[in-house]
Amino acid sequence: MIAIIDYGASNLLSVTNAVINLGYRPKVTSSAEDILKANAVLLPGVGAAGVALKKLRDLHMADAIAEVTSRDRPFLGICLGYQVLFSSTEEGNIKCLGLLPGKVVRFPDTLKVPHMGWNQVHQCTRHPILDGISDGSNFYFVHSYYPDVADRSIIAGETEYSVTFASMIARGNLIATQFHPEKSGDNGLKLLANFFRFAGIKS
Repeated sequence: MIAIIDYGASNLLSVTNAVINLGYRPKVTSSAEDILKANAVLLPGVGAAGVALKKLRDLHMADAIAEVTSRDRPFLGICLGYQVLFSSTEEGNIKCLGLLPGKVVRFPDTLKVPHMGWNQVHQCTRHPILDGISDGSNFYFVHSYYPDVADRSIIAGETEYSVTFASMIARGNLIATQFHPEKSGDNGLKLLANFFRFAGIKS
């Protein structure tokens, strides 16, 4: 079972449609039990970190996310679903899930924020989720904050927007992207397909 986490503030429709278009039948869920049973978990996200984290905790999904990632279950965080995995965020100066070391920070005021549109992802490692995707390929971004990753060994891709930031991480079966693969055309669909193949799930 593929679980797509629904906490009431994410870009569920576009992510769900992308997964369905690849031939899978995901379960959109707000159930911690479903998350624990899933063979692969997706955490999409848009909106405010504080609202998202409160709902994840109120619905007991934060603990479920921590459990499945500790078991090294295939997990994909997207955009806000990437940021909330870290220790804390400057957005409201709040604690996040604390599953990855680092702090989410805001782009400098000298830049146009949000960082919106297509930008390149420069691959820092060869990971199965990047199979068939050229180094420097473009993906679609919409965000005002980005993680300052403390453990550089987990950075799988970087992007430049005046500052260079980690636009993708991979640690075991835990993968997360600042960009939106579901909005990134063929490259994004390829990345999602690679994730499910990496997770051992057939369409």
